[in-house]
Amino acid sequence: GFDYLRDNMKLSPSHMVQRDHAFAIVDEVDSILIDEARTPLIISGPVEDKTELYTAIDKLIPDLGEDDYEIDEKTRTISLTDAGNDKVEIWLHEKGLMDEQSSIYDIGNVTLVHHVTNALRAHKLFARDTEYIVRNNQVILIDEFTGRMMEGRRFSDGLHQALEAKEEAFIQPENQTLASITFQNYFRLYDKLSGMTGTASTEADEFMDIYGLDVLEIPTNTSVAREDHDDEIYRTLEEKMNAVIDLIEDCRGRKQPVLVGTTSIEKSEILADMLKKKKIPHNVLNARYHEQEAQIIAQAGVPGAVTIATNMAGRGTDIQLGGNLDMRLATEIDAGLAEDKTQALTAKITQEVETLKQEALAAGGLCVVGTERHESRRIDNQLRGRSGRQGDPGRSHFFLSLEDDLMRIFGTDRMDGMLQRLGLQEGEAIVHPWINKALERAQKKVEARNFDIRKNILKFDDVMNDQRKVVFEQRLEFMNSENLSGTIEEMRHSVIDDIVAAHIPPRAYPEQWDIEGLSNQINLTFNKDLPIQDWADEEGIAEEEIHSRLTEETDKMAAARAANIGPEIMRQVEKSLMLQILDQHWRDHLLTLEHLRQVVGLRGYGQRDPLSEYKLEGFTLFSNMLDNLRQDVTRLVMTVDVVPEPAELPQETFESGAGQEQGGTENPAGAQAVGNKIPRNAACPCGSGKKYKHCHGRAY
Repeated sequence: GFDYLRDNMKLSPSHMVQRDHAFAIVDEVDSILIDEARTPLIISGPVEDKTELYTAIDKLIPDLGEDDYEIDEKTRTISLTDAGNDKVEIWLHEKGLMDEQSSIYDIGNVTLVHHVTNALRAHKLFARDTEYIVRNNQVILIDEFTGRMMEGRRFSDGLHQALEAKEEAFIQPENQTLASITFQNYFRLYDKLSGMTGTASTEADEFMDIYGLDVLEIPTNTSVAREDHDDEIYRTLEEKMNAVIDLIEDCRGRKQPVLVGTTSIEKSEILADMLKKKKIPHNVLNARYHEQEAQIIAQAGVPGAVTIATNMAGRGTDIQLGGNLDMRLATEIDAGLAEDKTQALTAKITQEVETLKQEALAAGGLCVVGTERHESRRIDNQLRGRSGRQGDPGRSHFFLSLEDDLMRIFGTDRMDGMLQRLGLQEGEAIVHPWINKALERAQKKVEARNFDIRKNILKFDDVMNDQRKVVFEQRLEFMNSENLSGTIEEMRHSVIDDIVAAHIPPRAYPEQWDIEGLSNQINLTFNKDLPIQDWADEEGIAEEEIHSRLTEETDKMAAARAANIGPEIMRQVEKSLMLQILDQHWRDHLLTLEHLRQVVGLRGYGQRDPLSEYKLEGFTLFSNMLDNLRQDVTRLVMTVDVVPEPAELPQETFESGAGQEQGGTENPAGAQAVGNKIPRNAACPCGSGKKYKHCHGRAY
C-alpha cells in the first residue's frame, strides 16, 4: 500500500516499483480486509511544531471532574459538558491561550477545541498497556487484534502528540497527510482478489457486500478432536480469576500444557502476579516481551507449561505439543560440532521431544483458557484454534464475569439480577448453552455495529477514492509524457478564459468592464504589462477581441520563453512544475476534505443527509482545486527563473590538473594545453570567463 502511494509521488516512471494491480492473494484475509479495513495508510510530512500547546493543554485535563465531560464507551467518543466548557474557557483565558473576549467555540479557536478534545481522548479513552505502551520515551501503539506493537504507526490529527504529552514522553512534531488510502480501497484496485483464513465464515456477508467475494468453507484434513466447553460466568472479576487459577493448577498437576489468553498487557501482568504468588512457573507473552516470542511459543506445548499471552498468541501461531523440535535443534546444537556428535545429539533431542509430545497428548493436549470474550467472535475462534491442531486432542474454556468490558458495555443489567435470583453464591459460576447463545448474540450486535461503521466510512471514503483515482491517473499520464506543452497551453487558455470572464461579464457594456482589475490580474499571472486599457479604449471593440489579443500575446510570450531557455529545458521545467504543484494541491485538498468530513455530520441536525452534503461539497472543492492548479501552473511556468548549473569538467581534465599541481611545474602564461592539461592562466573551459587558476583549477 505504501509503495502504491510512494509511486504516485515519484517524478519519473523509472522510479516506480509496482506493476498494475491484476491479482492478489491475501493471507489472513479477514484480518486485513475486515479488522484493518478502517486503518488508513498515510504518508505524512512535518508541519508547524506545537509541542508547548500540547503540554499546556495536557495540564488542564486532570482538573476536570466527571461532570465536566460525557463518555460513550460504545462509540468511544467524548465531549465536554456545559460545565466543562466553562471551566476550560476560564483556564484558557488565565493561561493567555485565548482572548478574554472570545468563546472556545468562536471560529478562531477551532484549533484549541481540537487540542482539548484530543487531550480528553488521550486521558479518558486510551489506557497505557492496553492501547499503547511507552518504551524508550516513545508512545508505541498496540494492535488490538494481534496484541503486537505497531512500531512506526502513529495516530493522526494530533492524537498521538496528546498521548505523548499525557505520558510526558518526547512529543514528535505533528504531520500533514501527503497521501493516504485505506486497506479497503487499496485491495479494491485489484481486478481479481482472493484470500484465505480459518475464521471468515462469520463475516461472509461483509465479504460479499464490500468486496464481492464468496466465502467457501473447506473441510479440515483430519477431524477436530478438541473439546470446547460452555462459558463459565461469574459475578465478579476476582471470582473469575480465582477460577482460572484453579484450572491452571489442575492442568499442571496432570502435566497438561496451558495457554491463557488475555485482552491486554495490563491484564496479562495481573494474572502473572497472581500465579507468582501461587508459585506457579509461567511465561508471559505480550508486546513488552515480543523479542522472546519465538522461544516462549516453542516451549508452550511442553507438558505442564503455563503460557500467559495477549492476542499475539492467536492468529497464525503454531504451538507444537512436546515443544518445537526445530527450535531446540537450532539452539542446542553448536554449528562447529563434529558430524557424528551432531547426529547423535539430533537423535537424542528428537526422541526427547517425541516423549514429551506423547506425555502432553496423554494429558489431553493443549488446554486453551480465555479470560474474556472479545468484541469479535473471530478473535475468540483464533485463540481456541491454537488447540486441537492436525487432529490432536485439546480443550478450550472461557471464563467471564459481569465486570468484563463486553458484558458491562453491551450486556444487560437484567443478567446481574437474574444471577442473583438464581441464588448464585460467591465463587459459583453459571454454565448453560443459553448463556453461550446470549453472549453470541451480544457479539453479533457488536459485529453488526462495526460492519455498519465500516460500510458508512467506506461511503465517505469512496468520494475521496474517486478523486484519488482521477488525480493519480492524470499524474501518471503527466509523468509518462515527454512533452506537456500542449497541456500547458490548454491550461493557459483556460486561465485567460476565467480571468476575462471574471472582469468582463458576458453581454456587459464597456462601462461595466473592470479593465484595471483585468490588467492587474494578467500582470500578476504572466509577469508582463499589456496595453489592455488602450485596447479597451478602441472604438467598438468587443470582449471577444480583447480575449483573442490576450491569448495571442501570451502565446507569443510562452514561445519566446521556450526559445530563450531552450525547448528541451523548458519541457523539463514544465513537467517538474506540473507534478510538484499537483502534489501540493492534492495534499492541501486531502486536509480540506478531512476537515469537511469532521464537521459535515452536524448537517444532520438541519435535516440534511451528511453523505450527500459531503459528496456535493467534496466535488466543489475538487473543482476549485483543479482551477487553482491551472492558475498556479500557468503563473509559475510564465514567471519562474531558470538558472543553468555550471558545466562540470570531464573527469580526466580534473585528474590532469591535479597531476600538474602535484608535479610542482606551471606552464608559462599564454602556453597551450599539452595533451589534456589546461594552462593555469588560460580561460576556464566551464564558460565562466575566469582564468582556470581562479575557477575550477583553484583546488589543484
